[in-house]
Amino acid sequence: MRNFFIGAAVLLALAAGLPAFVKVEYYYVLGYTVLQLIILATAWNILGGFAGYVNFGSGAFFAVGAYTAVSLYKALSLPLGLQILAGAATAGLLGLGVGLLTLRLRGIFFSIATIAITIILETVVLNWAYVGGAKGLPILRPTEVPLFDNYTQWLFFVMVVIAVIAVATARYIQSSWIGRGLRAIRDNEGAAECSGVPTLKLKLFAATISGALMGAAGAPYAMLGSFIEPTSAFSLNHAVNALAMPIIGGTAHWVGPVIGAVLLGTVQQVVTVTISSEINVLVVGVLLVVFVVAAPEGILGLVKKFTGGKK
Repeated sequence: MRNFFIGAAVLLALAAGLPAFVKVEYYYVLGYTVLQLIILATAWNILGGFAGYVNFGSGAFFAVGAYTAVSLYKALSLPLGLQILAGAATAGLLGLGVGLLTLRLRGIFFSIATIAITIILETVVLNWAYVGGAKGLPILRPTEVPLFDNYTQWLFFVMVVIAVIAVATARYIQSSWIGRGLRAIRDNEGAAECSGVPTLKLKLFAATISGALMGAAGAPYAMLGSFIEPTSAFSLNHAVNALAMPIIGGTAHWVGPVIGAVLLGTVQQVVTVTISSEINVLVVGVLLVVFVVAAPEGILGLVKKFTGGKK
């Protein structure tokens, strides 16, 4: 764990010093996008990978974080840090609420509920005039940020911090008794209950943390483009990416979603620049099918296979 925190500190220092050497704003937008995917994939994996409860509603948690931040910024002009905390808290409570309603059931019921909550919340936002409704809402973000040349660089650094927190959280959960309990639920929930594992409490914890991290990823969303509207905030792309990247990287380990997000996020950006952004979902779908069929344990599974089972 010590080496992890040393690496995280070095990464944060590099991110803080990057504006002195890299001035092109596009690179920060690209980095922001990949970091956002890392957070979403890591958050999804805490519940979907470790516990085996598949969440198809990542867009709902992402959008709740985004619209919570927008509402508070418009009403109170709160700084970005407080917006992110509020977005994470609201999305975490949403995860807890959905979990209380559905996690006593098993199998597909939770997944269906997450789809339903996405549709319900998007309908509410579409008719909520305070945040722009279906037309969307422009955001006047601050023009200057201390220590950074522009606000995009600041947003990139903020996303580095959130990504480090998300990955550190996933790493801790995996190596703790919580992770062992979640894996027992994934393998055989009935046997886990008979062994004394507090299955419902662990599932609710995982749903809350997963939702909170997705909300944190969504909170700065409106600030990046100075605009927010429901179609993009609740986009199916968030759900597809959050599910596909851990599967491609490997759901059994905290580093799997990071590998999948970096790989797939980079491919998506290249495709967007060279071909079209509309091809992104197709690329994700094709890669997902290939990995599900040829490498169901993801990239980490392939590495383990070719190294004779050594980690």
